[in-house]
Amino acid sequence: MEAKNADLSSLTIEKSKRNKNPEQKQKYIRIIITSVIIVVLASVLYIGWEKITAPEVEVKMATAVLQSNAQNNAVLTASGYVVAQRKAAIASKGTGRLVYLGVVEGDKVKRDEIIARLEDNDMKALYAQANANLKFSEASLKEAENNYNREKQLFAAELSSQITLDAAEANYRKVLASIDVAKATVLSAEVSLENTIIRAPFDGTVLSKNADVGEIVAPLAASVNSKSAVVTIADMSSLQVEADVSESNIEKIIPDQDCQITLDAYPSFNYAGYIAKIVPTADRGKATVMVKVGFKNYDQRVLPEMSAKVLFLKNAMKSDLEVEKPSLVIPKTAILNNTVFKVNDGKAYKINVTTGKDFDSYIEITSGLQNGDEIIDDLTEDIKEAIKVKINK
Repeated sequence: MEAKNADLSSLTIEKSKRNKNPEQKQKYIRIIITSVIIVVLASVLYIGWEKITAPEVEVKMATAVLQSNAQNNAVLTASGYVVAQRKAAIASKGTGRLVYLGVVEGDKVKRDEIIARLEDNDMKALYAQANANLKFSEASLKEAENNYNREKQLFAAELSSQITLDAAEANYRKVLASIDVAKATVLSAEVSLENTIIRAPFDGTVLSKNADVGEIVAPLAASVNSKSAVVTIADMSSLQVEADVSESNIEKIIPDQDCQITLDAYPSFNYAGYIAKIVPTADRGKATVMVKVGFKNYDQRVLPEMSAKVLFLKNAMKSDLEVEKPSLVIPKTAILNNTVFKVNDGKAYKINVTTGKDFDSYIEITSGLQNGDEIIDDLTEDIKEAIKVKINK
């Protein structure tokens, strides 16, 4: 009953007291808003200043490359170039103006086929003169021989002197000698005439045409206006890859060891090869040994001077590796949570990628990167979006 009769009027807040100071209330609100704005601005300035003054992070770069399964079976990798083992820059033996050129780049030629011809009017004149001298000497031979035989008969019958016989014999022998000289002159003229003809030394394909009709050609190109080689040909059946192998790795390979050859021009196709020869000398400047790798079979796409990569295999190359499509791979150390980082204008930028097959220390990238893209290697949590980086070369 006492609780019911309690006087609660003392707990009532008068309306006049609640609205006593509205200006002070607005002042408190302004202070709070101002404080929040100051805190936000301070945070933004701090973060911005931290980014401006943040030190550059040193990073190493890795490259996304195409790699085949055969690389897991490889003991060594080397780069080189396709080289024709039979190749010749064909020049003339004589000097003269080029009047005929019967081939262009890509033409196939047979051994002794006439490729080009020099102006030969002067050589033909010398040849005709030499033949005429030979005929003159041969015409004098019959007279000298008859005179000599007659003098021998007269001397035997004691109707002529020894001096006359000796003179007849000397004249006869002189005519014989002049015939030999004339024959040698004819042969020399024939050789000079033949030197105006340029023939193919072996079966091959024309790689380059170095002179044109009307130009002066000479064996040694004595002046700027003369050319030495008229064409360059190569035996396309003698193509091999010449690769430099480090001295420290040469013990890993042996003659006839199976290899896989991939041309940079056709990265999706591989050729079966073998070690044809390990050249028995080293390049002291590069500390390498040249290894010649032959093709077991190849097609017309393989051309001299093409760059190639060679995998020296532990086991025999399987036929399915010839048509194996290479995978785009990066080191596993360059990816973190399906994310890689590229560098642009000195800053790291995140790229999301999709992974595929696992290749030991490498992993396949099916989307997000292209062959040749450079990304940050040895990726850690410290590498963040837009962080300043310095590439350590």
